[in-house]
Amino acid sequence: MPELPEVETVLRTLEHQIKGRQIVQIEVRYAKMIDAMDASEFTKRLMHQHFVTFSRVGKYLVFGMDDVNLVVHLRMEGKFYIYQKDEDPYSKHAHIVFTLDDGRKLVYHDVRKFGRMYIYDKDQPLPLQKAFQHVGYDAFDVRVDANYLYQQAKKRKTTLKQFLLDQSVMAGVGNIYADEIAYRSKFHPETKVYHLTKKDFQTILDNTRMILKGAIKAGGTTIRSYTSSLGVDGKFQLQLKVHMKKGDACPTCGKPIEKIVVGGRGTYLCRTCQKRK
Repeated sequence: MPELPEVETVLRTLEHQIKGRQIVQIEVRYAKMIDAMDASEFTKRLMHQHFVTFSRVGKYLVFGMDDVNLVVHLRMEGKFYIYQKDEDPYSKHAHIVFTLDDGRKLVYHDVRKFGRMYIYDKDQPLPLQKAFQHVGYDAFDVRVDANYLYQQAKKRKTTLKQFLLDQSVMAGVGNIYADEIAYRSKFHPETKVYHLTKKDFQTILDNTRMILKGAIKAGGTTIRSYTSSLGVDGKFQLQLKVHMKKGDACPTCGKPIEKIVVGGRGTYLCRTCQKRK
């Protein structure tokens, strides 16, 4: 699943490619991808709208149009492609096709069909919109500080790995980066978060933002199927320390990286360097 850095890469690439462009035609080929409205209403509300602003909350893309916000969650396999006007954009996995005023086509492609699109009035605050009702502050939001994380942790009898993956606490971190954050912070991923101090959470937050910024700078992480699908391939996988490194030597102590399951998710760690509190 694309995580915050991958979604940010897609967002900024699209901003460069389509900012200011107008939608002149829409073809919905798989209507279940649209939330809470039928294809005709979706088409009506987006037709002749311009792509004005580009923002992100966690793993959600937010396209500010003239009168509405188009919100997209890529889920497991969602990708955007841009086709030139003389190119054929159609395949069995092309589910929504936006024709732009310059003749190009912006195509939403999703092998598993898990992605979702939402339309909201621009005057409706994001936290009140259905898509964001269970989404916490973005990992880069200034309201996320060590005290906020500490207060959230006090309410939960969960592990650090599950806490980092909880989008209602801090949005944007997924399985890849949760492993890297726990490793860089030197905490065992099964550490119960109510054992952690404010100082510990400051360390975790600093490492979270450092790792995510590094991944954004590198264009995301290409593992299995992820690419930005817009001519940008992530290179952060070359910097991963533990994720997908089972059996490799820990870059700090040289002991083998292990793989365990935490909260149902495959989790990579060094038992020597990462201590359980």
